Amino acid sequence: MSARATEVVLALLLAALAGLYALWFAHDKHWLATQLVFTAPPLLLAVGVLLRRGKAAFWAGVLALFWFSHGVMSAWSHPEIALWAWIELLLALAVIAVASAPGLRRRFGRKG
Repeated sequence: MSARATEVVLALLLAALAGLYALWFAHDKHWLATQLVFTAPPLLLAVGVLLRRGKAAFWAGVLALFWFSHGVMSAWSHPEIALWAWIELLLALAVIAVASAPGLRRRFGRKG
């Protein structure tokens, strides 16, 4: 996969994660706080990735570790929202994989 295709896939995954959070917390009593904490970061990172900001993909991978942890905690402690949490888990894992792919290809790719 080309570098640009990887960036587009990463941006789409981040936008999907932001959309998930926007829907998940749409009726939360602390709506603004949830949007600032959960929805805004993946949206801003998606824009950064599309604009080819150097560290956006790195920070997407780092924050995805927190999103993954949030998904695990939510799925475990609140079975009534387990579907939301599992979608969050899968998207976070996909973000980690896609954000890490270029570095893994450089590190373990064929030499010569």
